[in-house]
Amino acid sequence: MRTDYQWSIRNVGLAKAIPLAIATASIAFAAPAMAAGTTAGSTISNTATATYEDPIGTPKSIDSNTVDLRVDELLDVTVVRVGAVDTPTAPGATNQVIAFTVTNNGNGSEAFKLTPNAALGGDQFDPTVATVVLDTNGNGVYDPGVDTVYTSGSNDPVLAPDASVTVFVLSNIPAGASDGNRGQINLTAAATTGTGTPGTSFAGLGQGGGDAVVGTTGADSVDNAFYLVQNATISFSKSQSVVDPFGGTKVVPGSIVTYTLVATISGTGTLTNVVIGDPVPIGTAFLTGTLTVQGTPASDPTDADPGEYISSPTPKINVRLGSVPAGETRTVTFKVRVN
Repeated sequence: MRTDYQWSIRNVGLAKAIPLAIATASIAFAAPAMAAGTTAGSTISNTATATYEDPIGTPKSIDSNTVDLRVDELLDVTVVRVGAVDTPTAPGATNQVIAFTVTNNGNGSEAFKLTPNAALGGDQFDPTVATVVLDTNGNGVYDPGVDTVYTSGSNDPVLAPDASVTVFVLSNIPAGASDGNRGQINLTAAATTGTGTPGTSFAGLGQGGGDAVVGTTGADSVDNAFYLVQNATISFSKSQSVVDPFGGTKVVPGSIVTYTLVATISGTGTLTNVVIGDPVPIGTAFLTGTLTVQGTPASDPTDADPGEYISSPTPKINVRLGSVPAGETRTVTFKVRVN
């Protein structure tokens, strides 16, 4: 009787332990692998314990055998264009940069093949991809001569789980592209181990010697971006009006001449670092305090406002308009007296 009773207790304990180990293994396998999760090649070990009291009331325990699972490598990657707006460019521009971020969402170190494509529909022109460059110093800015030119199959970026790399795609813009035209490119990153439908397995090719399993992204990812031609142009005109000392419009000594300079920006985009300079004509003298920008007086010295009068070596007015978007006009006026 005592032997049968003891065996019954041990058997029940083991019966509980075995499903526990199986359940633990099932949870580990079924849970979706996330970046920075359990590293590929790791071993998940589980040992169950049954406790009981023998027929004379002594507490005892017994361990099950240890069940080991090796974590397979999950292949997942995402590509995201840096910035949400089109990249402004101009007809005939070269080495125009668009940046993408490639992130390893798998759980093992993986190399990724990078493929740009500019032959896409839904745009007005095809850029010509010149170079793909890896952000060597990790500052997110394209640095010519510092960042590394990418060659497929030669220096495919190897990313640890959760690691990212910025990839710059440099393209040339056709000279015939028109103002407002858009040209599309994309970048695809694909795991070099393999791609396919989610769940596809590559036996023995995972990190740590296990299998490599394709994740939800198919182990490849693509994102699109556009170049936008902004061919802003400037038209610039100058006019004059005269008031003579007698109330007329004759140009005689003492007459006051008002010069009006008008810069008009057309097309799309923005012109930057726009500066207007106008020498004071020989035979005249600048009238202090008469310089205006957009109708607002600008002091003659060089200071925080955008305009100044420069007396030497050649007397002139100088107005720094900065960035002027298309569709806007800037007007500058100043006065001189005829000597």
